[in-house]
Amino acid sequence: MITNIRPRGILAGLIVAAAVAVLAPAPSTAQVPTGAKVSLDYEFFKTQVQPIFLKKRVPDHARCYVCHETSHHNGREFFLARLADGASTWTEEQSRANFQVVSKFVTPGNPLTSLFAIMPLAPEVGGIADTHQGGRQFRSQDDPDWKTFAAWIRGEKAGSSSSR
Repeated sequence: MITNIRPRGILAGLIVAAAVAVLAPAPSTAQVPTGAKVSLDYEFFKTQVQPIFLKKRVPDHARCYVCHETSHHNGREFFLARLADGASTWTEEQSRANFQVVSKFVTPGNPLTSLFAIMPLAPEVGGIADTHQGGRQFRSQDDPDWKTFAAWIRGEKAGSSSSR
């Protein structure tokens, strides 16, 4: 019975995400101009985005990794490589695999149409967190970690000095 609920929840989340992307008012987060070619920077992901998956964000939420680690994710698409026993971060090979997985949920240049950014974001600030089984990880687009996600999606490069 639980397996029947999750696909429906995922489908509902995707439908809501599509509706948000089409009907959302002008976002408060800067977007990349239409037609601009944006690429996702691996080093920025590895050094800035990926550590957030291991960070304890708020007292009543688990770390992203707890639910999105491969063995706990039951074959669903958004999963992170399993850390080796005693490891506090991923190997280079695992980080590249994580980058590939996460990148599938990103619309380069546009955080507010990227499931990766809007799924854990509160609905009242442009997200669809009510369909995210992990809840509202980000209550605001001003959250420093959400800003890091958005900067990566907009194409910020590792070592750049642009503000988030």
